[in-house]
Amino acid sequence: MTKFFYVTVLTLLMLSLAIKITSAKIPVGDELRKVTNKAFKDGEKLTFDVKYGFVTAGVATMSIPKIKKISGRDAYHVLFEVSSVPFFDGVFKVRDRYETYLDVQGIFPWRFEQHIREGKYSRDFSAFFDQKKLKAKTSEGEYTIPKYVNDIVSAFYLARTLDYSKMKPNERVHLFNFYKDKTHELDVRYVGKEKVTVSAGTFDCIIVEPLVKEGGLFKSEGSILIWLTNDDLKVPVKVKSKIVIGSIDAELTSYEGLAGKLTSKK
Repeated sequence: MTKFFYVTVLTLLMLSLAIKITSAKIPVGDELRKVTNKAFKDGEKLTFDVKYGFVTAGVATMSIPKIKKISGRDAYHVLFEVSSVPFFDGVFKVRDRYETYLDVQGIFPWRFEQHIREGKYSRDFSAFFDQKKLKAKTSEGEYTIPKYVNDIVSAFYLARTLDYSKMKPNERVHLFNFYKDKTHELDVRYVGKEKVTVSAGTFDCIIVEPLVKEGGLFKSEGSILIWLTNDDLKVPVKVKSKIVIGSIDAELTSYEGLAGKLTSKK
């Protein structure tokens, strides 16, 4: 059961590992970049059922409750939370929370927090990203970082602002994420397009596949596919992870506070 919930959480976290963001693709200003964002805003909340086979084992939410000041700038306070359903609590209780403070103008992180509560295991980690001095100051030390480095949550939100329309199937892009004490690399393959039906509706989607490398942040136990709405919002609709003991699916059940209309919804 421990392994099951561990893989479940990592499956959803792969939503954040969608694509490399480079300064060559996003305009850089005199000091800190500015990114055009039509994909999300404060008030957005996405809810998912996490299923193992036909059984709903947990619920996950991705939300932006408010805008806060950090380093003197406006930042989206982004929350990613995973909880086991009451039926599973007696066997293995999960209450995981990830937070990032995402610069409103530049869509890069200033601060990241991780709070894991899984059975008897717990872990707390935090990092402050000095995007000017290129340093990550964490609860475990200080490290040099690339310009506009992402954490595992902020990378996903930045990826939602990009235009995928010119990508071809099997084209690969590259991601850089900072976690724990180093920057990790990950290739991501653009798979193509597909219509998907979940509890929240039927959507035209694009599909990406993170290609996990041994020794990185995540170790490969099977393939992971991610469906994003094929419109300006790039809302995650479905995640499917094939593992040794079967597969785990996360499917969108509800959404609110979107930045615009889901034109991909049928």
